[in-house]
Amino acid sequence: MKELINLKIDYAFKLIFGKEGNEAILIAFLNAALMLPQKSRIEGITIKNPELNKEYHDDKKSILDVRAVTIEGMQINIEIQLSNQYDIEKRSLYYWAQMYSRQMREGMAYKELAKAVTINILDFNYLNQTKNYHSVFHLYEDEERFQLTEALEMHFMELPKLVSKWRRREVSPWENGLVRWLLLLEGSENQEILKTLEEIAMQDPILHQAIAAWEKSSDDPNVREEYFARRKAVLDEKAAVREAELRLREAIQKGMAEGRAEGRAEGRAEGKAEVAKNLLDLGMEISKVAKATGMTEDEVKVLKD
Repeated sequence: MKELINLKIDYAFKLIFGKEGNEAILIAFLNAALMLPQKSRIEGITIKNPELNKEYHDDKKSILDVRAVTIEGMQINIEIQLSNQYDIEKRSLYYWAQMYSRQMREGMAYKELAKAVTINILDFNYLNQTKNYHSVFHLYEDEERFQLTEALEMHFMELPKLVSKWRRREVSPWENGLVRWLLLLEGSENQEILKTLEEIAMQDPILHQAIAAWEKSSDDPNVREEYFARRKAVLDEKAAVREAELRLREAIQKGMAEGRAEGRAEGRAEGKAEVAKNLLDLGMEISKVAKATGMTEDEVKVLKD
C-alpha cells in the first residue's frame, strides 16, 4: 500500500492547495467552502505565498497558511491546525484585519475594499455550541439579525465532527463538494474514505488532479524529507500541549486528594507553573500563556526570565 503524506500537516496541505500550478484545486475547494451562487463563483485566483521552504526552516513553530486573492479582489487566508492553540477566533480576526486593511492605497475609497475571508480547518472539536462541522460568521445586528456588511467572513471547519457525521452516513462526499474536499484530508489515515474519493475522482477531474498531485508529492524523496521534518515539529508541539494539559489536571487532582486547602492550592500552583513553562518553550506569547493557565502575566514573565 502506497504511503501518502498526511494532508492535515500544514506543509502537505499547502503542497496541494497552496502551490502555484494547483490553482484549480484551490478554486474548487473555495467554491465548495464559500457556497457562492453560480454567477459569483470564483473563476481565477492568485496564490500570494506559494513558498514553502523559506517560511519554516528558520522557525519550526511558524504557521504555513495559504493566502490567495481572487480576480475580483477577494482576500482569503486558510489555516489548518492539529491542536487547539488558544484564541483561534482572535487570531483569525487578526488575520482578517490584516488582509482587509492592507488593501488600502493612497487615494483609494473605502467602498473599494474587497471582502476578506478566513478559513480555519481544525482537527479537533472547538465550537461546543453546535454539532455542525462547518460554521460561518459575519457581522449582524443583535436583535433583528440583519447583516451590517459582507466584508467580514470567518469559517471554522471541524474535521472530527465531519468524520462522525460521515460514519453515521449523515453526509456524503458524492453529494457535497465541501465534504469531499475535507474528507480528502483524512484519506491517508482512512482507506475507506480514500477508496470512495478515488471512485468519485473518476467523475471529478479536479479531485483527480488533487489526488494525482498528492501521490506525486508523496513519492518525491525531497518532499518526504521536508514533510517528515515538519510533521515531527507539528506533532511534538501537539504532544507538548497535551502533556501540559494532563500534568495540570494531575496536579490539581493531587492537591484535591490531599484534602487540605494548602495542598490544593500548592498542587494547582505547581501544575500551572509547569504548564506555563511548557507553553513558553513552545513559543506561545506571555498573554496567551496567562489566559491558558489562569496565571497573571507578571507570574508568567518570572517563569520566562
